[in-house]
Amino acid sequence: MDIGDNRLNWRTSSYTAQGADCVEVAQLGDRRAVRDSKDPSGPILTFTTSAWAALLGTIKTGAHGLP
Repeated sequence: MDIGDNRLNWRTSSYTAQGADCVEVAQLGDRRAVRDSKDPSGPILTFTTSAWAALLGTIKTGAHGLP
């Protein structure tokens, strides 16, 4: 997928099981792009590097009640 002139290299976590629901992340300059792996042509969210780090930090601390 292209966003502007940037060719994105999507990746998933090594913890993702085959066929499992997950997100894919790509570096987009100084931002991170995120999409649903089950819908690669669907919407893409973008985060600044600091916002992405903050989100990951709160997920790791359990602040969102995720398993």
